[in-house]
Amino acid sequence: MDFTALQKVTRRLALEAGDAIMKIYNGPDFEVKTKSDASPVTAADEAADAIISAGLQAAFPDVALITEEQAESHALKGTEFLIVDPLDGTKEFVHRRGDFTVNIAYVVNGVPIRGIVYAPAKQRLFYTDAQGQSLEETGLFEMEKIGVCQNISVAVPNPDGLRVVASKSHRDQTTDAYIAKYKVSDLKSAGSSLKFCLIATGEADLYPRAGRTMEWDTAAGHAVLNGAGGAVVRFDDLEPLTYGKPGYENPHFIAHAKGVILQKP
Repeated sequence: MDFTALQKVTRRLALEAGDAIMKIYNGPDFEVKTKSDASPVTAADEAADAIISAGLQAAFPDVALITEEQAESHALKGTEFLIVDPLDGTKEFVHRRGDFTVNIAYVVNGVPIRGIVYAPAKQRLFYTDAQGQSLEETGLFEMEKIGVCQNISVAVPNPDGLRVVASKSHRDQTTDAYIAKYKVSDLKSAGSSLKFCLIATGEADLYPRAGRTMEWDTAAGHAVLNGAGGAVVRFDDLEPLTYGKPGYENPHFIAHAKGVILQKP
């Protein structure tokens, strides 16, 4: 893989998809359909998926593409693949709460080694560069001109109180019981893969997730967190969360900054 090309292409596609999403988000009421798994889908999901899929297949025709909105891709298998959630946080989008993202990741041998997370309503753009270092770009997000980029890194956790971020739409008793094992100085809610990015930028320390997620929900944020010095582990054995699992479904997991002393569930 040409990582310089990957960075350029995925950044452009994320921005294009974000523009398409925001046109619908800022427009009149839109239809919300229900997929077979009871999750919502809108024209914004479909428009973003069309942009990203076409762009990735044109740029990297020999790399398998897994995307949430194309069920036939979920049967693909391999040790190298691109994985996409064109609109993560559809519930946040539907309720116009802003916490939704465009996610694109590149996975090799079970590890998401590159990724991009774009939150168009928040005007926040996070990605791994060609060297694998994570950064946040600020500015006008022009397609052909990179804005101001700053390397990001996880914070050193304060043992007297961790800053915890949890799901806005999928909080449950298992998650709350796990959070209760820690001294917590701040507890905030956020939607979509932004939770990984808040740890990557040093704005939070811990994100436990006991609800159902799919690999396209997490791979890009996981890559950004890895590139900022953090990690994501399984809930059951605290071993690294890997990708390419049957059906692309995740077990429960914990995302954390380096230095957090993890408690067993």
